Amino acid sequence: MDEVEIKLPKLGESIVSATIVQWFKKVGDPVKLDEPLLEVSTDKVNSEIPSPVSGTVTKIMATPDQELDVGAPLAMIATVEVAHPEETMKTPKVEEATGSAPSKKGFFTPVVLRMAQEKGVDLSELENIPATGSGGRLSKRDLENYLQNRKGSTSQGDVERVKMSTMRKMIADAMVNSFYTAPHASLVYEVDVTNLINHLKETKESFFKENGYKLTITSYIAKAIGEGAKKFPMINASLDGDTILIKKNINLGIAVSVDQGVLVPVIANCGSLSLKEIAREVATLSDKARRGNLQPDQVKEGTITMTNFGMSGALIGTPIIRHPEAAILGIGAITKKVAVLEDDTTAIRSVMHLTLSIDHRIIDGMYGCEFLTEVKSQLESKTY
Repeated sequence: MDEVEIKLPKLGESIVSATIVQWFKKVGDPVKLDEPLLEVSTDKVNSEIPSPVSGTVTKIMATPDQELDVGAPLAMIATVEVAHPEETMKTPKVEEATGSAPSKKGFFTPVVLRMAQEKGVDLSELENIPATGSGGRLSKRDLENYLQNRKGSTSQGDVERVKMSTMRKMIADAMVNSFYTAPHASLVYEVDVTNLINHLKETKESFFKENGYKLTITSYIAKAIGEGAKKFPMINASLDGDTILIKKNINLGIAVSVDQGVLVPVIANCGSLSLKEIAREVATLSDKARRGNLQPDQVKEGTITMTNFGMSGALIGTPIIRHPEAAILGIGAITKKVAVLEDDTTAIRSVMHLTLSIDHRIIDGMYGCEFLTEVKSQLESKTY
Protein backbone atom coordinates (compact mmCIF):
# COMPACT_ATOMS: atom_id res chain seq x y z
CA MET A 1 0.00 0.00 0.00
CA ASP A 2 1.41 3.37 -1.04
CA GLU A 3 0.87 6.79 0.52
CA VAL A 4 0.27 9.85 -1.63
CA GLU A 5 0.93 13.38 -0.37
CA ILE A 6 -1.81 15.82 -1.34
CA LYS A 7 -0.61 19.39 -1.89
CA LEU A 8 -2.40 22.73 -2.30
CA PRO A 9 -2.75 23.14 -6.09
CA LYS A 10 -2.38 26.35 -8.06
CA LEU A 11 -5.80 28.04 -8.01
CA GLY A 12 -5.12 30.83 -10.52
CA GLU A 13 -2.39 32.82 -12.20
CA SER A 14 -2.08 35.44 -9.46
CA ILE A 15 -3.05 33.31 -6.45
CA VAL A 16 -0.09 32.19 -4.33
CA SER A 17 -1.91 31.13 -1.16
CA ALA A 18 -5.28 30.06 0.21
CA THR A 19 -7.00 29.65 3.58
CA ILE A 20 -8.43 26.31 4.72
CA VAL A 21 -12.20 26.67 5.21
CA GLN A 22 -13.26 23.13 6.12
CA TRP A 23 -12.37 19.46 5.73
CA PHE A 24 -14.97 17.06 4.34
CA LYS A 25 -12.92 14.06 5.51
CA LYS A 26 -11.12 13.09 8.73
CA VAL A 27 -8.29 10.65 9.46
CA GLY A 28 -9.47 7.10 8.83
CA ASP A 29 -12.20 8.09 6.35
CA PRO A 30 -12.30 6.44 2.91
CA VAL A 31 -12.17 8.77 -0.08
CA LYS A 32 -12.90 8.18 -3.77
CA LEU A 33 -11.12 9.57 -6.81
CA ASP A 34 -12.28 13.19 -7.45
CA GLU A 35 -14.36 13.25 -4.25
CA PRO A 36 -14.03 16.63 -2.46
CA LEU A 37 -11.46 16.50 0.34
CA LEU A 38 -11.64 20.05 1.65
CA GLU A 39 -12.71 23.60 0.85
CA VAL A 40 -10.30 26.53 0.59
CA SER A 41 -10.84 30.26 0.23
CA THR A 42 -8.98 33.06 -1.57
CA ASP A 43 -9.86 36.70 -2.20
CA LYS A 44 -11.24 35.60 -5.56
CA VAL A 45 -13.26 32.43 -5.03
CA ASN A 46 -14.01 29.48 -2.73
CA SER A 47 -12.96 26.12 -4.20
CA GLU A 48 -13.26 22.45 -3.31
CA ILE A 49 -10.03 20.44 -3.58
CA PRO A 50 -10.77 16.96 -5.00
CA SER A 51 -8.82 13.84 -4.14
CA PRO A 52 -6.49 12.74 -6.98
CA VAL A 53 -6.66 9.11 -5.71
CA SER A 54 -8.93 6.58 -4.04
CA GLY A 55 -7.90 5.35 -0.62
CA THR A 56 -7.98 6.18 3.08
CA VAL A 57 -6.99 9.44 4.74
CA THR A 58 -4.06 8.68 7.04
CA LYS A 59 -2.93 12.16 8.00
CA ILE A 60 -4.26 15.75 7.84
CA MET A 61 -1.54 18.39 7.83
CA ALA A 62 -3.55 21.64 7.69
CA THR A 63 -6.27 23.06 9.93
CA PRO A 64 -9.26 25.37 9.31
CA ASP A 65 -8.34 29.07 9.18
CA GLN A 66 -4.72 28.19 8.35
CA GLU A 67 -3.27 30.07 5.36
CA LEU A 68 -0.96 28.02 3.14
CA ASP A 69 1.18 28.70 0.08
CA VAL A 70 0.59 26.85 -3.19
CA GLY A 71 2.42 23.51 -3.01
CA ALA A 72 2.11 23.17 0.77
CA PRO A 73 1.17 19.66 2.04
CA LEU A 74 -2.48 19.14 2.95
CA ALA A 75 -2.91 15.44 3.71
CA MET A 76 -1.65 11.89 3.20
CA ILE A 77 -3.82 9.21 1.57
CA ALA A 78 -2.99 5.50 1.67
CA THR A 79 -3.92 3.89 -1.62
CA VAL A 80 -3.19 0.95 -3.83
CA GLU A 81 -4.24 2.81 -6.98
CA VAL A 82 -1.90 5.78 -7.35
CA ALA A 83 -2.81 8.60 -9.73
CA HIS A 84 -0.41 9.88 -12.32
CA PRO A 85 2.10 12.28 -10.70
CA GLU A 86 0.74 15.28 -12.52
CA GLU A 87 -2.75 14.56 -11.20
CA THR A 88 -1.72 15.14 -7.58
CA MET A 89 -1.75 18.86 -8.33
CA LYS A 90 -4.82 18.97 -10.56
CA THR A 91 -7.09 22.00 -10.66
CA PRO A 92 -9.82 22.03 -7.97
CA LYS A 93 -13.19 20.79 -9.06
CA VAL A 94 -15.80 23.54 -9.00
CA GLU A 95 -19.29 22.65 -10.09
CA GLU A 96 -20.83 24.29 -13.13
CA ALA A 97 -23.89 26.52 -12.76
CA THR A 98 -26.39 25.53 -15.44
CA GLY A 99 -30.08 26.07 -15.77
CA SER A 100 -30.76 22.35 -15.39
CA ALA A 101 -28.50 21.77 -12.39
CA PRO A 102 -30.27 21.41 -9.03
CA SER A 103 -29.73 24.24 -6.60
CA LYS A 104 -27.61 23.42 -3.56
CA LYS A 105 -29.48 25.96 -1.47
CA GLY A 106 -30.87 23.80 1.30
CA PHE A 107 -28.21 21.09 0.96
CA PHE A 108 -25.84 21.13 3.92
CA THR A 109 -22.69 19.12 4.54
CA PRO A 110 -22.44 16.95 7.68
CA VAL A 111 -19.88 19.40 9.08
CA VAL A 112 -22.31 22.33 8.74
CA LEU A 113 -25.25 20.36 10.12
CA ARG A 114 -23.23 19.19 13.14
CA MET A 115 -22.06 22.71 13.92
CA ALA A 116 -25.59 24.09 13.47
CA GLN A 117 -26.95 21.51 15.90
CA GLU A 118 -24.25 22.32 18.45
CA LYS A 119 -24.91 26.06 18.18
CA GLY A 120 -28.70 25.81 18.19
CA VAL A 121 -29.24 26.98 14.60
CA ASP A 122 -32.31 25.37 13.03
CA LEU A 123 -32.76 24.51 9.32
CA SER A 124 -34.96 27.49 8.54
CA GLU A 125 -32.26 29.79 9.91
CA LEU A 126 -29.57 27.98 7.88
CA GLU A 127 -31.58 28.60 4.70
CA ASN A 128 -31.31 32.37 5.19
CA ILE A 129 -27.54 32.54 5.75
CA PRO A 130 -25.66 33.96 2.71
CA ALA A 131 -23.78 31.06 1.07
CA THR A 132 -20.48 31.54 -0.74
CA GLY A 133 -19.30 27.93 -1.03
CA SER A 134 -19.01 25.95 -4.25
CA GLY A 135 -22.27 25.54 -6.11
CA GLY A 136 -24.05 27.97 -3.81
CA ARG A 137 -23.48 25.62 -0.88
CA LEU A 138 -23.33 26.92 2.69
CA SER A 139 -19.76 26.39 3.87
CA LYS A 140 -18.44 26.02 7.39
CA ARG A 141 -16.85 29.46 7.03
CA ASP A 142 -20.23 31.00 6.11
CA LEU A 143 -21.80 29.55 9.26
CA GLU A 144 -18.86 30.65 11.41
CA ASN A 145 -19.11 34.21 10.08
CA TYR A 146 -22.86 34.21 10.72
CA LEU A 147 -22.41 32.98 14.29
CA GLN A 148 -19.60 35.47 14.87
CA ASN A 149 -21.80 38.36 13.73
CA ARG A 150 -24.81 37.05 15.65
CA LYS A 151 -23.24 36.49 19.02
CA GLY A 152 -19.72 37.80 18.53
CA SER A 153 -20.84 41.35 17.82
CA THR A 154 -20.25 43.43 20.89
CA SER A 155 -21.63 46.82 21.72
CA GLN A 156 -19.74 49.39 23.73
CA GLY A 157 -21.91 52.44 24.15
CA ASP A 158 -22.72 53.65 20.65
CA VAL A 159 -20.13 51.38 18.95
CA GLU A 160 -20.79 47.88 17.60
CA ARG A 161 -17.75 45.70 16.88
CA VAL A 162 -18.09 43.14 14.06
CA LYS A 163 -15.25 40.84 13.05
CA MET A 164 -14.28 40.96 9.36
CA SER A 165 -15.12 37.94 7.21
CA THR A 166 -12.22 36.20 5.48
CA MET A 167 -13.20 37.61 2.08
CA ARG A 168 -13.59 41.12 3.47
CA LYS A 169 -10.15 40.94 5.08
CA MET A 170 -8.52 39.69 1.88
CA ILE A 171 -10.16 42.48 -0.12
CA ALA A 172 -8.98 45.03 2.44
CA ASP A 173 -5.39 43.76 2.28
CA ALA A 174 -5.42 43.81 -1.54
CA MET A 175 -6.80 47.36 -1.67
CA VAL A 176 -4.23 48.69 0.82
CA ASN A 177 -1.42 47.02 -1.14
CA SER A 178 -2.63 48.51 -4.43
CA PHE A 179 -3.25 52.01 -3.06
CA TYR A 180 0.19 52.31 -1.47
CA THR A 181 2.08 50.56 -4.29
CA ALA A 182 0.71 52.42 -7.32
CA PRO A 183 0.47 56.25 -7.37
CA HIS A 184 -3.13 56.81 -8.46
CA ALA A 185 -4.36 59.55 -10.78
CA SER A 186 -8.00 59.86 -11.87
CA LEU A 187 -9.70 61.38 -14.91
CA VAL A 188 -13.45 62.00 -15.32
CA TYR A 189 -15.33 62.29 -18.62
CA GLU A 190 -19.03 62.92 -19.25
CA VAL A 191 -20.55 60.70 -21.93
CA ASP A 192 -23.80 61.28 -23.79
CA VAL A 193 -25.49 57.87 -24.02
CA THR A 194 -28.88 59.04 -25.32
CA ASN A 195 -28.54 57.24 -28.66
CA LEU A 196 -27.25 54.11 -26.95
CA ILE A 197 -30.14 54.02 -24.46
CA ASN A 198 -32.68 54.45 -27.27
CA HIS A 199 -30.99 51.68 -29.25
CA LEU A 200 -31.11 49.35 -26.23
CA LYS A 201 -34.82 50.02 -25.72
CA GLU A 202 -35.50 49.14 -29.34
CA THR A 203 -33.46 45.93 -29.45
CA LYS A 204 -33.30 44.41 -25.96
CA GLU A 205 -36.51 42.38 -26.25
CA SER A 206 -35.68 40.86 -29.64
CA PHE A 207 -32.09 40.23 -28.55
CA PHE A 208 -33.26 38.30 -25.48
CA LYS A 209 -35.73 36.22 -27.50
CA GLU A 210 -33.03 35.36 -30.02
CA ASN A 211 -30.19 34.61 -27.60
CA GLY A 212 -31.67 33.81 -24.19
CA TYR A 213 -29.62 36.41 -22.30
CA LYS A 214 -29.86 40.18 -21.87
CA LEU A 215 -28.05 42.88 -23.77
CA THR A 216 -27.13 45.63 -21.31
CA ILE A 217 -25.14 48.83 -21.35
CA THR A 218 -22.40 46.95 -19.47
CA SER A 219 -21.76 44.91 -22.61
CA TYR A 220 -21.36 48.06 -24.74
CA ILE A 221 -18.96 49.58 -22.21
CA ALA A 222 -16.92 46.35 -22.10
CA LYS A 223 -16.76 46.35 -25.90
CA ALA A 224 -15.66 50.01 -25.90
CA ILE A 225 -12.93 49.28 -23.33
CA GLY A 226 -11.68 46.41 -25.46
CA GLU A 227 -11.53 48.57 -28.58
CA GLY A 228 -9.89 51.43 -26.67
CA ALA A 229 -7.24 49.16 -25.13
CA LYS A 230 -6.30 47.86 -28.59
CA LYS A 231 -5.55 51.41 -29.71
CA PHE A 232 -3.89 52.43 -26.43
CA PRO A 233 -2.12 49.25 -25.22
CA MET A 234 -0.38 50.84 -22.23
CA ILE A 235 -3.80 50.82 -20.53
CA ASN A 236 -3.48 47.02 -20.62
CA ALA A 237 -0.03 46.91 -19.02
CA SER A 238 1.56 46.17 -15.65
CA LEU A 239 4.89 46.93 -14.01
CA ASP A 240 7.55 44.35 -13.13
CA GLY A 241 10.38 46.18 -11.37
CA ASP A 242 11.58 48.71 -13.94
CA THR A 243 10.06 46.79 -16.87
CA ILE A 244 6.64 47.54 -18.35
CA LEU A 245 4.72 44.42 -19.41
CA ILE A 246 2.23 45.17 -22.20
CA LYS A 247 -0.27 42.32 -22.36
CA LYS A 248 -1.44 41.14 -25.78
CA ASN A 249 -4.71 39.69 -24.50
CA ILE A 250 -7.22 42.14 -23.04
CA ASN A 251 -8.68 40.26 -20.06
CA LEU A 252 -11.41 42.51 -18.69
CA GLY A 253 -12.44 42.04 -15.07
CA ILE A 254 -16.00 43.07 -14.15
CA ALA A 255 -16.57 43.80 -10.45
CA VAL A 256 -19.69 42.07 -9.14
CA SER A 257 -21.15 42.80 -5.70
CA VAL A 258 -21.88 39.70 -3.59
CA ASP A 259 -22.96 39.19 0.03
CA GLN A 260 -19.42 38.91 1.39
CA GLY A 261 -17.84 41.68 -0.70
CA VAL A 262 -16.84 41.94 -4.36
CA LEU A 263 -15.80 39.27 -6.86
CA VAL A 264 -14.17 40.09 -10.20
CA PRO A 265 -14.81 37.48 -12.89
CA VAL A 266 -12.79 38.00 -16.06
CA ILE A 267 -13.83 38.13 -19.72
CA ALA A 268 -10.80 36.60 -21.42
CA ASN A 269 -9.65 38.12 -24.73
CA CYS A 270 -12.37 40.76 -24.55
CA GLY A 271 -10.77 42.76 -27.36
CA SER A 272 -11.35 39.95 -29.85
CA LEU A 273 -14.98 39.20 -28.95
CA SER A 274 -18.12 40.45 -30.67
CA LEU A 275 -20.77 42.41 -28.79
CA LYS A 276 -23.01 39.33 -28.66
CA GLU A 277 -20.18 37.19 -27.24
CA ILE A 278 -19.39 39.82 -24.62
CA ALA A 279 -23.06 40.05 -23.61
CA ARG A 280 -23.14 36.28 -23.10
CA GLU A 281 -19.99 36.38 -20.96
CA VAL A 282 -21.32 39.28 -18.86
CA ALA A 283 -24.59 37.44 -18.18
CA THR A 284 -22.93 34.10 -17.42
CA LEU A 285 -20.12 35.38 -15.21
CA SER A 286 -22.31 37.77 -13.22
CA ASP A 287 -24.78 34.98 -12.48
CA LYS A 288 -22.04 32.57 -11.44
CA ALA A 289 -20.42 35.19 -9.18
CA ARG A 290 -23.67 35.82 -7.30
CA ARG A 291 -24.38 32.07 -7.00
CA GLY A 292 -20.85 31.30 -5.82
CA ASN A 293 -20.19 29.01 -8.81
CA LEU A 294 -17.18 30.71 -10.38
CA GLN A 295 -14.38 28.40 -11.46
CA PRO A 296 -10.76 29.33 -10.69
CA ASP A 297 -9.99 29.96 -14.37
CA GLN A 298 -12.88 32.45 -14.51
CA VAL A 299 -11.19 34.73 -11.97
CA LYS A 300 -7.72 34.36 -13.45
CA GLU A 301 -5.51 37.44 -13.51
CA GLY A 302 -7.18 40.26 -15.42
CA THR A 303 -5.36 43.04 -17.24
CA ILE A 304 -7.88 45.87 -16.75
CA THR A 305 -11.06 46.19 -14.66
CA MET A 306 -14.41 47.99 -14.86
CA THR A 307 -16.68 48.66 -11.88
CA ASN A 308 -20.24 49.95 -12.15
CA PHE A 309 -20.94 51.91 -8.95
CA GLY A 310 -23.64 53.78 -10.87
CA MET A 311 -26.00 50.86 -10.21
CA SER A 312 -26.37 52.21 -6.67
CA GLY A 313 -27.02 55.75 -7.91
CA ALA A 314 -23.51 57.16 -7.45
CA LEU A 315 -22.62 59.72 -10.12
CA ILE A 316 -18.84 59.83 -9.74
CA GLY A 317 -16.33 57.70 -7.86
CA THR A 318 -12.56 57.16 -7.81
CA PRO A 319 -11.97 53.39 -7.93
CA ILE A 320 -8.76 51.78 -6.66
CA ILE A 321 -6.68 49.89 -9.23
CA ARG A 322 -6.49 46.11 -8.87
CA HIS A 323 -2.73 45.68 -8.56
CA PRO A 324 -0.76 44.76 -10.66
CA GLU A 325 -3.11 46.16 -13.32
CA ALA A 326 -2.47 49.71 -14.52
CA ALA A 327 -6.04 51.00 -14.88
CA ILE A 328 -9.63 50.63 -13.72
CA LEU A 329 -12.70 52.31 -15.24
CA GLY A 330 -15.57 53.35 -12.97
CA ILE A 331 -19.09 53.75 -14.38
CA GLY A 332 -21.45 56.32 -12.86
CA ALA A 333 -25.24 56.42 -12.85
CA ILE A 334 -27.12 57.51 -15.97
CA THR A 335 -29.03 60.75 -15.42
CA LYS A 336 -30.90 63.23 -17.61
CA LYS A 337 -29.87 66.83 -18.14
CA VAL A 338 -30.60 69.77 -20.41
CA ALA A 339 -27.67 70.09 -22.81
CA VAL A 340 -26.66 72.53 -25.52
CA LEU A 341 -26.21 70.72 -28.84
CA GLU A 342 -23.76 71.52 -31.64
CA ASP A 343 -26.36 73.64 -33.46
CA ASP A 344 -26.87 75.69 -30.25
CA THR A 345 -30.31 74.22 -29.59
CA THR A 346 -31.10 72.59 -26.26
CA ALA A 347 -32.38 69.09 -25.56
CA ILE A 348 -32.82 66.61 -22.73
CA ARG A 349 -29.99 64.07 -22.92
CA SER A 350 -29.03 60.94 -20.98
CA VAL A 351 -25.49 61.23 -19.64
CA MET A 352 -23.13 59.30 -17.40
CA HIS A 353 -19.64 59.88 -16.01
CA LEU A 354 -16.66 57.61 -16.62
CA THR A 355 -13.81 57.73 -14.10
CA LEU A 356 -10.46 56.28 -15.13
CA SER A 357 -7.95 55.60 -12.34
CA ILE A 358 -4.44 54.95 -13.67
CA ASP A 359 -1.06 53.89 -12.30
CA HIS A 360 0.87 57.10 -12.91
CA ARG A 361 4.17 55.22 -12.98
CA ILE A 362 3.10 53.65 -16.29
CA ILE A 363 0.44 55.92 -17.80
CA ASP A 364 0.59 59.69 -18.21
CA GLY A 365 -2.53 61.83 -17.87
CA MET A 366 -2.68 62.71 -21.57
CA TYR A 367 -2.48 59.06 -22.58
CA GLY A 368 -5.33 58.30 -20.20
CA CYS A 369 -7.35 61.14 -21.73
CA GLU A 370 -6.81 59.73 -25.21
CA PHE A 371 -8.03 56.32 -24.07
CA LEU A 372 -11.12 57.84 -22.42
CA THR A 373 -11.83 59.86 -25.56
CA GLU A 374 -11.83 56.65 -27.58
CA VAL A 375 -14.20 54.93 -25.13
CA LYS A 376 -16.46 58.00 -25.18
CA SER A 377 -16.45 58.00 -28.99
CA GLN A 378 -17.41 54.32 -29.10
CA LEU A 379 -20.36 54.86 -26.74
CA GLU A 380 -21.61 58.03 -28.41
CA SER A 381 -21.50 56.53 -31.91
CA LYS A 382 -24.81 56.43 -33.74
CA THR A 383 -24.01 53.03 -35.25
CA TYR A 384 -23.93 50.02 -32.95
